Amino acid sequence: MLVIHPILQLSATLMALYVFYLGFQRFRFLHFKQKVKFNWKRHVILGKIAMVSWLAGMAGGICIAYLYWHRFLITGTHGKLAIVMLPLILFGLVSGLYMNRVKKKRKLLPFVHGFVSLIVLALALYQIYSGWWVYNVYVLGN
Repeated sequence: MLVIHPILQLSATLMALYVFYLGFQRFRFLHFKQKVKFNWKRHVILGKIAMVSWLAGMAGGICIAYLYWHRFLITGTHGKLAIVMLPLILFGLVSGLYMNRVKKKRKLLPFVHGFVSLIVLALALYQIYSGWWVYNVYVLGN
């Protein structure tokens, strides 16, 4: 059970890296006027999967910590950073869903959506590092 959380979060983060690549193509088109192909549907579908997976993994991580160690945020920076990521993930998810449902020419909202999502991605990459520490200390006992 303790292995599911890291596998889910790592998978979501790897998927988010690809989603970022897709979104960067849109950024190049909107802000640099470069002719590039933007796979909108794939960006939306995989972005939803990655963000919902992060949220599910976050809930799972909190539950696992409580079930095994009877405390919340016992993992220090790893747990606290997840709480910081929560509103950013929600913003990325909601703004992405909004832009997908209400399609029109925009520049500011896609930029803010991409910037916030990039921050989440950077934090998720740091979570891999801190999660490795948590796994070694709390699970393996090293």
